[in-house]
Amino acid sequence: MTGTASDPARESAGFESAPGGAAGGGDDIVAGAGAVGVVKRGAEGGERPVWSRDFALFFVARAIARLGDTMLPVALAAGLLEHGYGAGAVGLAMASTAAAFAGLVVFGGVIADRFSTRKLMIGADLVRLGTQSLAAALFFTGHVVLWQICAIGFVNGVAGAVFQPGVASTVPRLASDIQGANGAIRIAESAAQLAGPAVAGLLVGFASPGGVFAAHAATYAVSALCLLLLRLPPLAPGSREPGHGTGAFKADLVEGWREFRSRTWLWGVIAVWCLYMIAVWGPTVPLVATEVVQQHGPRAYGLVNSALGAGTVVGGLLALRLRPRRMLRAGAIALFAFAGFPATVGAGLGVPAMAAGAAVAGAGMSFWGVMWATSVQTQVPPDVLNRIHAYDVAGSLAMMPVGQALAGPAAAGIGADHVLLVAGAMSLVVPIALLLVPAIRDLIRADAIAVGPSGPSNPSDAAIRERACPQES
Repeated sequence: MTGTASDPARESAGFESAPGGAAGGGDDIVAGAGAVGVVKRGAEGGERPVWSRDFALFFVARAIARLGDTMLPVALAAGLLEHGYGAGAVGLAMASTAAAFAGLVVFGGVIADRFSTRKLMIGADLVRLGTQSLAAALFFTGHVVLWQICAIGFVNGVAGAVFQPGVASTVPRLASDIQGANGAIRIAESAAQLAGPAVAGLLVGFASPGGVFAAHAATYAVSALCLLLLRLPPLAPGSREPGHGTGAFKADLVEGWREFRSRTWLWGVIAVWCLYMIAVWGPTVPLVATEVVQQHGPRAYGLVNSALGAGTVVGGLLALRLRPRRMLRAGAIALFAFAGFPATVGAGLGVPAMAAGAAVAGAGMSFWGVMWATSVQTQVPPDVLNRIHAYDVAGSLAMMPVGQALAGPAAAGIGADHVLLVAGAMSLVVPIALLLVPAIRDLIRADAIAVGPSGPSNPSDAAIRERACPQES
């Protein structure tokens, strides 16, 4: 679930028993509420560390790509406005990417489970290297036509839909400490989100919008190179081999949906998240921007936004250190912190108070994002993980445009400050709703349950596991 990470327009941010590991000594069997997997141990008996060569390559690929993605809105806005287009054109160009991504990511999950995820991600990066290079050429030459920019954005969205599902299954194959790996990636993406707009602004000022598109294309080249050098461990026994998917494409899609809805904790979180997107995140993003800029100026909004990003870094650091037994319960508690973001702006408090509220909100969201991503990656069988992640991303995004569309009429009717106060109140309702669902609050982290010849370590854990995924025996 994106909670994830970070980008107001997406995330996803967005992050199992490891489906594969290094060759070596014996296997330690671990199970969670919904999956059983094998954590491979090396010859000396130690688990695969987070900071291996291959994880470092993946880490750099994600951080650099995120840096480029956060530069893109600045490039689009500056470039299109410079060529005589208005704010509506900028929104249309951004929407072309978002629509393609949201509409096709579920199918991307099926493709990722049928073929090599690494090759698909490399191919997606190379496609976006080409499209962004073309966009750079258009802006450099001054031949900018809106439909062409929208077409490029649409292709980028399709490539993103193919790329994103593979992220979920790659992390568990590179590090046995899934939570630590997700925390590290979250910190890198948050830092990139802070730096990206500033770098884009400098490039626009000293070069041109075309320079930002060229730099964005270069980030995809770096990402593709890192993924090319990456060597994934083999899949766990029983997992579907890349390129040898069984059944028709439609059957795989149906199977992914069946696996998704068989886990109450999974679809329960997505259902609550739809409420969150409509009542909290959707209206908060545009109305906070409007209110802060109108009342305090763009510099104040930049400060508040930077505080939000800094908070996400802190949340990632906390997620590296804290190892709660019930991860979704801890993440839901952290979500209470988000109320400070819309509430401080809606209450008309000063810039320092709004920045503090944003920082606390960012920390809570980031911590939840790591807990959620790790839960999905550790509780879902590896052969359906890409499809489950795709349903997660699609469900997380589905209601955000609705919330954004309703924000304007609601603000006109009762005032933007009152809408933000309601969003702050709903920020408290959402984690309460999550905690009221037993399958969510009682989900035991996968590595907390050792499975031996006689079964799970205690009957209550076995019962939780059975409730979480009734199809498994």
